[in-house]
Amino acid sequence: MSPEEQSQSYTAKDISVLEGLEPVRKRPGMYIGGTGIEGLHHLVWEVLDNSIDEALGGFANKITVELLEKNQVRIVDNGRGIPVDIHAQTKKSALETVLTTLHAGGKFGGEGYKVSGGLHGVGVSVVNALSDFMEVKVKRDKKVYRQEYSRGIAKGKVEPIGETQETGGTEVLFSPDPQIFEEIEFSFKTICDRARQQAYLTKGIKISVIDSREIKQKATFYFEGGIKAFVKHINKNKTSLVDPPIYIEKQDSGNSVEVSLTYTNDFNEHTYSFANNIATIEGGTHLTGFKTALTRVVNDYAKKNDLLKGLEGGLTGDDVREGLTAIISVKLSNPQFEGQTKAKLGNPEMKGVVESAVTSGLSQFFEENPGDSKIVIEKVALSARARLAARAARETVIRKGALEGMTLPGKLADCSQKDPAKSELFIVEGDSAGGSAKQGRDRKFQAILPLKGKILNVERARLDRMLSSDEIKALIVAMGAGIGEEFNAEKIRYHRIIIMTDADVDGSHIRTLLLTFLFRHFKEVIDKGYVYIAQPPLFLVQSGKEKHWAYNEEAKEKIVKNFKSKAAKVVIQRYKGLGEMNPIQLWDTTLDPENRKLLQVKVEDAEKADEAFSMLMGDEVPPRKRFIQTRAKSVANLDI
Repeated sequence: MSPEEQSQSYTAKDISVLEGLEPVRKRPGMYIGGTGIEGLHHLVWEVLDNSIDEALGGFANKITVELLEKNQVRIVDNGRGIPVDIHAQTKKSALETVLTTLHAGGKFGGEGYKVSGGLHGVGVSVVNALSDFMEVKVKRDKKVYRQEYSRGIAKGKVEPIGETQETGGTEVLFSPDPQIFEEIEFSFKTICDRARQQAYLTKGIKISVIDSREIKQKATFYFEGGIKAFVKHINKNKTSLVDPPIYIEKQDSGNSVEVSLTYTNDFNEHTYSFANNIATIEGGTHLTGFKTALTRVVNDYAKKNDLLKGLEGGLTGDDVREGLTAIISVKLSNPQFEGQTKAKLGNPEMKGVVESAVTSGLSQFFEENPGDSKIVIEKVALSARARLAARAARETVIRKGALEGMTLPGKLADCSQKDPAKSELFIVEGDSAGGSAKQGRDRKFQAILPLKGKILNVERARLDRMLSSDEIKALIVAMGAGIGEEFNAEKIRYHRIIIMTDADVDGSHIRTLLLTFLFRHFKEVIDKGYVYIAQPPLFLVQSGKEKHWAYNEEAKEKIVKNFKSKAAKVVIQRYKGLGEMNPIQLWDTTLDPENRKLLQVKVEDAEKADEAFSMLMGDEVPPRKRFIQTRAKSVANLDI
C-alpha cells in the first residue's frame, strides 16, 4: 500500500479503545516511571515518540520541540495530523478519544501505522492526564482544528479555527501538573540528547529543540549518515580502526535491518540495539542474531585466510567484540517487547532476519576490503591471546581466594555477617584511614579493605595486566563475584560496596579509578544499586564543649554564623584526610548507618557514562584537555 493510500485509511475506524483513563493520576509512576525529573521528561518522550512514528511511516520530516515560559512545552510535527472525525465506539471525535482514553490509538489495529514505537497507546493520554493544561491543534483536510484539556478532561469540543495550505500536522502544547510532579524544570540538554539519538535512528528527519525561556538557545539535528554517523559520534574520543564504519541494510518480509559497526583501539565493547527507535537496553533476539553472525563471519574469514596461528580453538564472542562499536536498529510491524519498559525485544523471527543480514553484509565487506579485514582480525586475535593469558592469571587469583577463605591477610578485615544483603565493604584509601576504619567499624556487618595508593587505570589495560596488580586482585577476591568469563553477580559478598576516599584531588582521582574499574568490569553490580560513595565531613566546628560536623562550605558558614551570634569563640578544623579522624570520629560521621551520608552510584544513561569514562580515562589527550578547559571556571571543591 502506498503512503497516499495508507494516509487515506488512517481515520476514526483505525482508533481502537481498550479501557478508561482514570488510574493515571492515582498511580502516575506505573505509566511514566515516577514523578521526579525522569518522569517529567518522560512526558516529552511520549509526545515526541508519536511524531517520530509519523516520520517512521514516511509522513513527517520535521519535528520541533520548544521549551516555553511557565513550564510549557510545545511539540510540532508535519505528519498527517490526528484524525478528528467521530469515532464509532466512543461517539466522540477521534482526537478527543485519543487524548482522554487510556489504550486508545492507531497502533492496535487498522492500517494507521505499519511501524511504531508507541505500542501501548498510553502515551499522549497519560501526558494529558498529568498536565494541568493541554492544547492540541491538528491540520487536516486544509483546516486547523483545536481542542483544550485540563487534567485529562476535555474543555469543549473539537472546533475548526482556521484554514491552512499545509497537508497535515499535529501541535501539542502542555504544562505538567504541579500537583503531580515534585519539581518542574525541563533540561534543554536532556531533550537535545534524546532528539540527537532519534535523528541518528531516523533517516531524513530534522528535529529542532528550541529553548525560549530566559536563556535563549537552539539546536537542530539532522544526520545524512544515520546510524553510521551515530557510530562516529560514539567514537569521537577514540581512534577508529575501520573508517568509515561498516554499514549493512536489508529489507526482509516487511522488516528492516540497519547495522553499522567499526573497531577501535579500546578494550571495551560499545554495542547499542534499537527496535522501532526504542533503545532495547537488555538486548533481545535482534542483538543475539547480530552477535552470532559477527562471531561466525570473523572466525570463518580468519580461518579461510590462515590468520589464526597459535589459536587453534578459534575466536570466542568476547574476542570478536573487544573494541567493537556497533548500532543495531530494526524496524518491524508487530514488535513484542518484554515488559512495559520495552527493554528487551522478544520477536523470535528477528534473530534469523538480523543474522542473515549481518552474515551476508559483513562477509561481502571482508572480501572486498582485505586491508581493513586484516586490521580487524589482528585486533581480535590479540584479544584472544590476552584472554588465554588472563585465564591463567584469573585461575591463580580464584584459587588463592578459595584457599584463604576469600580474605587477604593484612588487607581485608572481613565482617562476621555472612548474609550479603546485610554486609558492607568499605574500600578505603590508605593504611592510616584503613586503621581508623578497622577500629571504628561495627565488625558484625562492616568489612574494611584499605588500598595502597592509586589502583591501575583499567581503561587502558586488558584483563591479564589487571590481574598482575595486587590491589586489583584484592578487590576481586574481596567482592567474591569473579571477573570476566567467571563473573557472577549473584555471588557478590556485599550488597553495599562503599568507596571512602579523602576529600582532596588524590582522593577524587582514586575514586574515579575505582568507579572506572567497577563500571567496566562490574556494571551489573552498579545496576543492582550496590555501589555507594561515602561522604565524610570536611569540617569540625567547635565552640567550647559544643561541636558540629559540616559536610560543605555552606553548612560550615551557617554553623559559624550561629556560634558568632552567641558571641562565642569558634575553632574550625578542616579534614583533608580520613586518617586525620580518630576511630570514634570516623564511626560517628562516616560509618554509623544512623548518621552517615552515602551517595548511591547510578548509571542513568549507559552511552553517556561510557563516553565520559573513555574521554576522562582513555588514551586520547585532546578530548580530555578540551573537557578541562571548558569547565575550568565552574570547578568546585578543588584543593590548591
